[in-house]
Amino acid sequence: MSQARKLVIVESPTKARKIQSYLGDDYEVEASVGHIRDLPQPKDLPAEMKKGPYGKFSVDVDNGFDPYYVVHADKKKKVSELKKALKDADELFLATDEDREGEAIAWHLIQELKPKVPVKRMVFHEITRDAILRALENTRELDQDLVDAQETRRILDRLYGYEVSPVLWRKVRQGLSAGRVQSVATRLVVERERERMAFVSADYWDVAGTFAVADDGGAASGQPSFRARLTQLAGAKVASGRDFDDRGRLKVRTGVVQLSESTATAVVSGLQAADFSVRSLETKPYTRRPAAPFTTSTLQQEAGRKLRMSSRQAMRTAQGLYENGYITYMRTDSPSLSAEATSAARRQAAELYGPEYVPGAPRLYQSKSKGAQEAHEAIRPAGDSFRTPAQVAGELSGDQFRLYELIWKRTVASQMADAKGSTASVRLGATIVGGEQDGNEAVFSASGTVISFRGFLAAYEEGADADTEAAEGAAAKETRLPTMSEGDALTGTDLTADGHSTSPPARYTEASLVKALEERGIGRPSTYAATISTIQDRGYVITRGQALVPTWLAFAVIRLLEEHFDRLVDYDFTATMEADLDQIAAGSRERVAWLKEFYFGEAPGNLGTSDELGVDSDGGGLRALVANLGEIDAAAINSVDIGEGIRVRVGRYGPYLEDLAAEVEEGKTPPRASVPDDVAPDELTVAKARELLAAGADDGRVLGTHPETGNPVIAKNGRYGPYVTEQLPEPDLDPDLSAAAKKRALAALPKPKTASLLKTQSLDSVTLEDALQLMSLPRVVGTDPESGDEITAQNGRYGPYLKKGTDSRTLPSEEAMFTVTLEEALEIYKQPKRGRGRTATPPLRELGDDPNSGKPIQVKDGRFGPYVTDGETNRTLPRDVTPESITAERAIELLAEKRAQGPAKKRTTRASTAKKPAAKKAPAKKPAAKKASSSSK
Repeated sequence: MSQARKLVIVESPTKARKIQSYLGDDYEVEASVGHIRDLPQPKDLPAEMKKGPYGKFSVDVDNGFDPYYVVHADKKKKVSELKKALKDADELFLATDEDREGEAIAWHLIQELKPKVPVKRMVFHEITRDAILRALENTRELDQDLVDAQETRRILDRLYGYEVSPVLWRKVRQGLSAGRVQSVATRLVVERERERMAFVSADYWDVAGTFAVADDGGAASGQPSFRARLTQLAGAKVASGRDFDDRGRLKVRTGVVQLSESTATAVVSGLQAADFSVRSLETKPYTRRPAAPFTTSTLQQEAGRKLRMSSRQAMRTAQGLYENGYITYMRTDSPSLSAEATSAARRQAAELYGPEYVPGAPRLYQSKSKGAQEAHEAIRPAGDSFRTPAQVAGELSGDQFRLYELIWKRTVASQMADAKGSTASVRLGATIVGGEQDGNEAVFSASGTVISFRGFLAAYEEGADADTEAAEGAAAKETRLPTMSEGDALTGTDLTADGHSTSPPARYTEASLVKALEERGIGRPSTYAATISTIQDRGYVITRGQALVPTWLAFAVIRLLEEHFDRLVDYDFTATMEADLDQIAAGSRERVAWLKEFYFGEAPGNLGTSDELGVDSDGGGLRALVANLGEIDAAAINSVDIGEGIRVRVGRYGPYLEDLAAEVEEGKTPPRASVPDDVAPDELTVAKARELLAAGADDGRVLGTHPETGNPVIAKNGRYGPYVTEQLPEPDLDPDLSAAAKKRALAALPKPKTASLLKTQSLDSVTLEDALQLMSLPRVVGTDPESGDEITAQNGRYGPYLKKGTDSRTLPSEEAMFTVTLEEALEIYKQPKRGRGRTATPPLRELGDDPNSGKPIQVKDGRFGPYVTDGETNRTLPRDVTPESITAERAIELLAEKRAQGPAKKRTTRASTAKKPAAKKAPAKKPAAKKASSSSK
C-alpha cells in the first residue's frame, strides 16, 4: 500500500510543477486546468430537465436561483484523475488563486470531488519557495462570501445574456450577444464615435516667434533662444484649440479673439521692426512624484502605451510570468506593497542609483478606483529581493522580458525620490507698428522646466494616452529659458503665422478604454481583457492601429439597448451592480435577495440591489422589462441618419446607404450602395455618402460579350472593391406571383459569374480577357494522390489561396492562381499552415514529434490566440496554459482530445422537430437547502 500523501490542487500545470519542486515527495501537486464545471447551455441539459425550471437558463429562478452545473466534457478525465489522487491522500490543500474566481474554482472542486479528508485553503500572492512554505503554515477555511459573489456574477451574466440577446437576434441580427460589461464598453466606444460624427471643426490662426535676450551688441552670447506663442492681442486672449467646444464655437464669447489669417499676417508684419521686452517673469518649484506600482488595470494601460500590447496579450504574458515565479499575482486592484517588497525596492534603488535617490520614509499607496477589492499586493517582481532585468535576461525573452522589465522599473521607481526642478513662465510683448493692428499690444508667452534632480525619472517615466499626451507631455518636457528679468530687451526673429483646425475627441484605445471603465467602476479589471476581446470578436469594434472603431452593427445594438434597456447600459447603474457584488463578497448583502430584485423587481422587505429605481426605472426587474418591451421598430433601430435624407441601414449582409430623398418610381426601392469596411462611421459624411451612392448607381463599364453565354461582361465597384461580373438578362416572372413566391423564384435562378479584380488591376484598365480569366476561377489544380481530394486555386476576400477539402493555404501571389502546378501545390501543403495574407511565421515553440501523426508539434499564435498544432490538427490552448508553460506531454494530450472529438458538426436547419435524445441518467437528488451546496448539482 502506497504511503498517504498530501494532495495540493492548483489551476495550471505550470504552477503545479513549480510548487511541486518546492514541496518535495510528501506532497502531490495536481492541476485542475482552470474551471472544471459551469452552467451548461440549456440545449445541452438532460432531456428530462429541458422543460423543467432549469430549461431556460440552467438556473431555477423560482427556487433561490439554484444553478445546475455540469463538468466540462474535456475535464471529465481530469476530474477522474483528481478523484484517484484524492483516494491516496490524507489531506487536501486547495491552492487556487485568492480572488473570487479562484475561490469559486476551489468550491467547485469540493462539490465535485466530495473529499472525506481534511480540506484546507492555501493562498499566496507569488510562487517562491518562501511564499509557498508560508502559505502551508497559514491555511484558512473556504471563503463562502467570495464564492457567493462569484456565483452571483455568473448567474447574473446568464440571466442578462439569455434574456437580452434574443431581442438582438430578432431585431438586429442572429448570433449577437449582450452582456453586463461588454454592452457598456461598446456603448462607450459608440458614444465617442457619435461625438466625432457631431464634431464641427474650428479654424484658427496663431503667431509664434523665436526670442533671445538682447544686449548692446545684439543677442546675448551663450544664452539660449526660445520659442513663444502669441497669447494676447489688444488686451484680449488669443484663442487656441482648447478654447473651442465640439460644435466649433468659442466656449467664452467675450475677452477672447479668434485670429483669422489676415489678422495673424497683419500681426507678423507689424512686429517686424517692433521692440520686444519682458513684461513679467514667474519662477516656481517643480516637483513630480512617481506613479504607484501596477494594478491589473494600470498594467494593461501601460503595456498598451509603452509595449503596444493588447490587453489580452499583456494578461497572457503576465500569467506566464506569475506561474513561473517571476512576478506576484497579476489580478489585483491594490497598488500597495508589502513591507518586504517595499524594503527590497528601496534597497535596490539605493544600490543602483545611490542613497540620495531614496526618500527618508517608505512611500505608501492606496487605490483610488471605485469598488477596489481583492486583498492582494500590487503587481511586482516576486521574492523578498528583486532580480534585475539583466539577471533574468537569459531566462526570459520577447514579450515576457519586456513586461518583466516594465514591472521591475515601475516597482523600483515607486519607492524613489521625487523629481525636483523649477518652472519659469515668461510674458513678453511689443507694440505693433503699422497696418490694421497699429498701436495694439501683442503679448507672447513661453514656459520652461529645468529638472535639477531626476529622482525616480532615472528609472521610469509613466506613459500618457493620446488625448492627454500633448498637454501633459508639454508640461513635463524639459526646456531651459535664458536668464532674464522684467524689463529686459529681447530680439524677435522667425515670426510666423500658422493656421490650425481643432480635432475631434480621440478614439478609445484599449488602454484608455480600460482606464474609462475602471474610473466609472464598471466591471473588474481582471475581466477587461476578455471584455475587449469579446466586443472585437462579436464584430462590434474593429481596430485601426491602436484605435478602437465601432462598426455600424454596434450603433444598431447600442441604439436598441439605449431605447429599450436603458438602465442596463447606464454607467451608474452598472457601477452600482458592481458595488453590490462587492458587498456580497464582503458578506454584507444576501445574494438570493439581490438576484430576486434584479430579476423579479422590488418586493417588500427585499434587501436586494442598492439602486433605488431597479432595472426598469419603475421598480420592476429584468423579466418584466423583457416581457413588456412592446413593439420595436427594427427598421428604425438599424438606421442612422447621415443627413439630407441619406441614412445608413444595418442589413443582413452588412451596412448600406439608402437615399430617401431621391425620386423613385412607385414600388421601386430608393438608391442604395454598400458601405465599404474601411470607411469609419465618422468618415461617412454626406459628401462621402453621395460619392458611394453615385458609384453604386454606376452600371459599370461593359468589357465585351462572354464567348460561351453571349451575356455582357461588366466591371464595376462593390462593397469589397472592384469586380467583374456577367450581366444576366432580366427574368421573365409571372406578374401575379406573391412577394414570397417571387422571392423564391428569384433565388432559384442561376447566379452570374463574378470575380474580384486583382490588386494589380483597375476598373479603367481591366480587359475582357482579364475578366474571363478571373471568372474562370476556381481553377482545378489537380488531385491529392494520398487523400483523393481535389485541389483548387481560388481568390478570396483575404487574397489568393489553395483549397483541399476544408484545408486552405495561402498562395504567394495572385498570379500563382493561374500558374501553380499540382507538384507545387502539394509542396505548399507539406509546409506549416500560414495565417491569412502572411508568410509563414516561425512558431513560438517546438515540442518534438507527435506520436500519433509523426509530425512536429508547434505552438503558434493565431487569430484567436495561441494554439498547438502538428500540421493536421489544431487545438487552442486552454486559458490557463501559456505558450511558455505548455509541455510536450500536455500538447500531445490536447491534440489527442481534439482528434477524439472528430470533425465539427455542421449546423443544419430541420423542418421537423429534432429527434428526442435518449434519456440520460436523472440528475442527483437535490440536497437539503444549505448555502454551501444549493448549487452543487
